[in-house]
Amino acid sequence: MKISKFNLVILISAILLSIGAKAQIDRSEMPAPGPEPKINLEKPKEFELKNGIKVLVVENNKLPRVSYQLSIDNKPYVAGDKAGVGSMLSSMLGNGTTSISKDDFNEEVDYLGASMSFGSSGGFASGLVKYSDRIVELMADAAINPLFTEEEFQKEKDKFLEGLKADEKNLDAISGRVVSALAYGKDHAYGEFVTEETVNNITLEDVKDLYKKRYAPNNAYIVVVGDIKAKDVKKQLKKYFGKWEKQDLPELAPPSLTDNVESTQINFVDLPTATQSDITVTNNVSLKQNDPNYFAALMANNILGGGGEGYLFKNLREDKGYTYGAYSSLGSNRYGVSRFNASAKVRNAVADSAVVEFIKEIKRIRTEPVDEKTLENAKAKYVGNFVMALERPQTIANYALNIKRNNLPDDFYTNYLESINNVSVEDVQRVAKEYFKIDNARIVIVGKASEVLDGLERLELPIKYFDKYANPTEKPEINKPIPEGVTVETIFNDYIEAIGGEENVKEIENAVMKGKMSAMGQSLDVEMVMSQNNKSFMQISMPGMTIMKSAFDGEKGYQEMQGQRRDMAEEEVKNAQMTEYLFPELMDGSNFKLLGIESTDEGDAYVIQITENEKSFYSVETGLKLKEVTTVEQMGQTMESTIQYGDYKVVDGVLMPYKLTQQMGPQNFEISINEIMVNQDIPASKFQ
Repeated sequence: MKISKFNLVILISAILLSIGAKAQIDRSEMPAPGPEPKINLEKPKEFELKNGIKVLVVENNKLPRVSYQLSIDNKPYVAGDKAGVGSMLSSMLGNGTTSISKDDFNEEVDYLGASMSFGSSGGFASGLVKYSDRIVELMADAAINPLFTEEEFQKEKDKFLEGLKADEKNLDAISGRVVSALAYGKDHAYGEFVTEETVNNITLEDVKDLYKKRYAPNNAYIVVVGDIKAKDVKKQLKKYFGKWEKQDLPELAPPSLTDNVESTQINFVDLPTATQSDITVTNNVSLKQNDPNYFAALMANNILGGGGEGYLFKNLREDKGYTYGAYSSLGSNRYGVSRFNASAKVRNAVADSAVVEFIKEIKRIRTEPVDEKTLENAKAKYVGNFVMALERPQTIANYALNIKRNNLPDDFYTNYLESINNVSVEDVQRVAKEYFKIDNARIVIVGKASEVLDGLERLELPIKYFDKYANPTEKPEINKPIPEGVTVETIFNDYIEAIGGEENVKEIENAVMKGKMSAMGQSLDVEMVMSQNNKSFMQISMPGMTIMKSAFDGEKGYQEMQGQRRDMAEEEVKNAQMTEYLFPELMDGSNFKLLGIESTDEGDAYVIQITENEKSFYSVETGLKLKEVTTVEQMGQTMESTIQYGDYKVVDGVLMPYKLTQQMGPQNFEISINEIMVNQDIPASKFQ
């Protein structure tokens, strides 16, 4: 079965245009800085409850609202074969208490017009001041007397496992997991990750045990911001949180800094479904907020990859057009255990070139003094963001909490702007050499081996191979030999046989498919019509609005978006005349070319060149069509658009896919087919 490639390739553009597009920002000129503001941070009022809870109160009477932020000050820990238990605890907290059911609890929070959430490291509640007493009472009850039931545990566990399954092919999820695991080690608090196996190891007793060991008042802060007096806060918290009993907390060793690699190396993960490559250049750093280098390090990272003005962005996006964006980050924490990262998602065809540019820009900031104007602009931008943040009362409270938790001097934020402005050109180059360790970096790449490995090997950097869970593996086999006797014709025949046999397939002249698409938070209606006589139709709509419509009648076609119609170009018509069939596999296979065998997440697949820009993939094992990949031009860049087929079900004796996943660049849309009707009486006007 075939879904119109012409229709789906234009889909992303249509949805982006119709649901909403962001205005472009002119980054060519940096706004002139105004006078340097004076920072006068009001010190929050502080007190401590007998059970050890430390409270910070920021009074702000702009609105009759108040918020309560509970922070449990725990050290990072290793969960080992029960990784994910912290997430399970987070999901169960706030779902009722031992005295109030989950439904009654949530209903009352809604009735009060409040918001409330909890996690393994604390909780948050906010609402109108006139309801604050009850809000605090509910918050304290949920924190002190959580409702842990086996039924709720199983529900949350099932949801957790479903989320893991959804992330199995997710480029971001795989890259994030592998980068952390390789940088720190899988047995490190910052390097371990959750798997289906570790989640299945978790029991309700494990969640309860973690709560007892980690959730305690003698290791907690509460930050209160709003139109309320400190004396009233003290009365509330003493009444409701004062009954929370201290716990004997286990003494944990702080996390340690893992050594960097001895020399720069590429760590490669093969993801056969990847239409782009995720590149992360990373090394571990020891940086704390109270280090003398802290502010210079902030500026160095800001100049390298802090945004649209950074070296990386200007090079990889604006100059080369390799990516939508390239950025860097430099972490810090009180343990001095963090990482420098520089990253981007790029087209597979330019993965090797992008690595070269990453290395070039990191070396540049290490070896060349930054331009004075560039440093001045970076300072102005950073100062502006800092001052804007001060408009939020919550920021003041969080700064005060940060001072306490990170052992910072009392005037750290008062002198923040002065510290930024004192950073010199020499400081930037000095800290870049110290923290951006390009000679001891891992370049972690998750991508499609068959399309990127040849180029990466030409870089003459050592390459080590890992699977999606950071386990060492062998170099992926790319050029797999085609078995003797296999041709396009035999692959097409095997496909027809796999879906129901030639006799059944030829009985189906057309198919009308209706379903739902999930896109950018919207649920869209989808109707598709494919026929075996070279005709197709597709419409994407939402209530009261047609987003996109297109049709092909065998000789001509069009697409229509927002009332604007565009006729198919001559080349598009030629391609459609070769491909717009319900079952193109019934066509003469000699018109197509067998390229080889490639690995996919569903196993090995035969790859057939359909047109100059389109390839189809058929499972070696089952014969079913797995996906179609088309090279397209969008926003001045060449990229791949992929349609994956899944959830095959029998319709009138023939297997047809009920799940279609469309991916192009960073966009992923999923179509779930609800109904397929075959051999319908379709008027010719449908395709015109």
